[in-house]
Amino acid sequence: MIMEHAWLPVTPGREEEFMSSILAALPLIESAPGCHGAEVHRQIENPSTFLLVVQWTSVEAHMDFRSSPLFETWRSQTHPYYETPATVTHFSRVQA
Repeated sequence: MIMEHAWLPVTPGREEEFMSSILAALPLIESAPGCHGAEVHRQIENPSTFLLVVQWTSVEAHMDFRSSPLFETWRSQTHPYYETPATVTHFSRVQA
């Protein structure tokens, strides 16, 4: 299991629109094969910054989503609000 971490810089003044749009779009990403849940967080210090956290079975599952029609719909609903492109990285759990 891996975690996608997407830093989403939203255009100031469009935060409320973005929140409505991304919450409506979450079922798209959650319906993707290999997705085990997604959540969105809003930064306290800078309320125009959001964090998307998605659990995937693998980086490949995330990349498969990004090349799917579901992603095109996701993009059309969320990306118009970004001030600059999102920064996306992947993490794996550190285990003893």
